[in-house]
Amino acid sequence: MRFDFSDEQQLWHDTVNRFIDSEGGGREYARRCDGERRYPYELYEKVAKQGWLGLLVPEEYGGMGADAMFYAIFMGAMGKYAVDFSSAFGVTTFTAMNLVRHGTRQQKEQYLPAFIEGRVRFSISMTEPNAGSDVASLTTRAELKDDHFVLNGQKVFASAAHARDNIICMAVRTDPNAPKHKGISLLLVPNDTPGLELRLLPTLARRSTGTNEIFLTDVRVPYQNLIGELNHGWRYLVEHLEIERLAISAGYVSCAQTAVSDALRYAKERHQFGRAIGEFQVIKHMLADMQTQVDAATLMVYRVAYLASQGRACTREAAMAKLIASETLLDVATKGMQILGGYAQLPEYDMERYWREGKQATVGGGTSQIQRSIIAKGMGL
Repeated sequence: MRFDFSDEQQLWHDTVNRFIDSEGGGREYARRCDGERRYPYELYEKVAKQGWLGLLVPEEYGGMGADAMFYAIFMGAMGKYAVDFSSAFGVTTFTAMNLVRHGTRQQKEQYLPAFIEGRVRFSISMTEPNAGSDVASLTTRAELKDDHFVLNGQKVFASAAHARDNIICMAVRTDPNAPKHKGISLLLVPNDTPGLELRLLPTLARRSTGTNEIFLTDVRVPYQNLIGELNHGWRYLVEHLEIERLAISAGYVSCAQTAVSDALRYAKERHQFGRAIGEFQVIKHMLADMQTQVDAATLMVYRVAYLASQGRACTREAAMAKLIASETLLDVATKGMQILGGYAQLPEYDMERYWREGKQATVGGGTSQIQRSIIAKGMGL
């Protein structure tokens, strides 16, 4: 049993982390995008030029054909200074895997090379006003008429759906008479399709990636935009959520480590009562707990990456990783806010952004309560 990276994995880790600090603009760029509520197009284009969008895509379609360990390392680097950035890259890359796994050859040849080059983005839309944790209760209807579907309904909290050149992988109900876990399909819906209206929501976090409400009124989508088999979408969504939870969890623990490092640096530099505040036991122990939490959460995230890279089922383990990673980010950012005191309220100290992203992390991608239910089910409860 190994608890460190291989030489190749370590080289990849160092490469992508150097990139985010130099070419990626580091924390300054993260602050600007968050403050301006602006999608990180510049960073996206630079990553596309590296070919890294195709990290998990098979080589026959121009991808790198890497495994889940390399993907987790990449997502960690993207989330180093902003979970929002790991969200932007996560939603497009893990949504593309629905095409890799279930798309037709024509779909793969049409979309995957363009995706890798950065000419096409992907996002996914499952949640509806009355179907959040209970996604299978979605009601957005896609009625098959001859050679196309007609979509009517409403979606909400769709990350990055507004980004330019974006195609939404939308979960819709194609058989209203089937049981709720049946009769669901996945359709590719370009975000500029007539009848589709987007409204960017002013959320607490996800300010850069952006979260959208979507209204669909007689939206026409060709039949060939169906991913996989008709009415089999729920099975695809279950598969999708495993890789999604790995991706976002890797971003969470990386950002959590940055929060700890920032708090530690401040504790060494800030002097009160004649000495650095890090010399006080109450601060020492707080930081020790924070680092221990991050290390534990990181190990759980990379366990999922290892299992996924071996092709092993990891639904329960992915839920565990998502649970501990999100709650760890929120907890260490909360403690970091306390250590930085008044300065934590200022955006140039970043901690308030980590806290906002930590709070969102316990909800997005499945709430902490849902993760606990998944884990309990995996235990036979």
